[in-house]
Amino acid sequence: MTIKESLTAYSTEFNARLSEFFPLGKEEEFRVVEAMKYSVTNGGKRLRPFLVNESAKLFGLTFEDTLRTAVALECLHSYSLIHDDLPAMDNDDLRRGKPTCHKAYDEATAILAGDGLLTYAFEILANEKTAPLAQTRADLIALLANAAGAFNGMVAGQMLDLLAEKFPEQNSETMIKRIEEMKTGRLIRYACEAGAVLGKATQQERAKLIDYSRAIGIAFQIADDILDVEGDQALVGKKLQKDAAQGKLTFVSLYGLDKAKILAQDYVEKAKDALSLFGQKAETLRLLADFMINRDH
Repeated sequence: MTIKESLTAYSTEFNARLSEFFPLGKEEEFRVVEAMKYSVTNGGKRLRPFLVNESAKLFGLTFEDTLRTAVALECLHSYSLIHDDLPAMDNDDLRRGKPTCHKAYDEATAILAGDGLLTYAFEILANEKTAPLAQTRADLIALLANAAGAFNGMVAGQMLDLLAEKFPEQNSETMIKRIEEMKTGRLIRYACEAGAVLGKATQQERAKLIDYSRAIGIAFQIADDILDVEGDQALVGKKLQKDAAQGKLTFVSLYGLDKAKILAQDYVEKAKDALSLFGQKAETLRLLADFMINRDH
C-alpha cells in the first residue's frame, strides 16, 4: 500500500472505534460530551494515533494493543485544537472544513469540552485495559503530562507562540525551534515514545524513535507553515494566510518559501536516517516522513 492508503486504512479502523469512548446519556450535562465527541470525530489525518501504532508495530504490537493509547493522545490533541481555535487564541471559525467547537456549540461549552478531553485522556491511560502492567500505564501518563504541560510541553509552546506575536523583536531562529519543539513536536514525540514504551523498547531503540519524531515534527510544522501560504483552503479545511496577517513567527516568515522547503527536506532525510536501526520493519515510518512534507492538508 502507499502511505496514503495505509493512513486511510488506519484512520477508517480508528474512527470506527472512537464512538465506543463517547457514550451519550440523555441528561442535559451530556451536551459537553456531545461537544467532545464532535471535536474528536470531526475528521483529521490521525497522524499521531498512526505514529503510536506504527512505532509499537516495530516491537510486534497490534492495532488493538495500541488503540487506547492512541485514543488518549487524540483526545488531548483535540482539546488543544478546541482551545487554540477560541477567540482569545487563534480565533478560527473552521477546523477540518467544519465549524470549530465554539461555533458549533458556544464558547463556554467549547472550553468545557476541551477541559473534558484533557482529563479524559488520562482516565483512558490509567485504565488497566490500556496496558497490563501498572508501570507501563504510569509511564504513559507521566510522559503525556510532561508533553502537554506548561514547563516544557505543549502549553509552554503555545505561550511562547503568543509572546512571539506580541514581541517581534524576540523573533529568532532559536525561538521558532523552541515553539515548534514544544507546541507541535512534543505530541509527535509522545506518539513515537509511547509506541516504544508499549513495545518495551531498549534505550537505544527508544532514543532512535525520539530522534525520528523530532525530525518529522519540524518537517510537519514547516509543511504547515508552507500550506498556510500556498495551500488550497478547501483541502486544508481552515482559513489560510492568517499567519502573515497576524504577524506570526513561522518558518516561512523567517526563511522564505524556498529555503523553508529545502529545510523540510533536510529534516525528512534526518528522520529516515534515525530509522536505520529498525531495517525494513520501519518502511512505513520512512514513507510517512516523506508524506509529512508532500501532503496537501
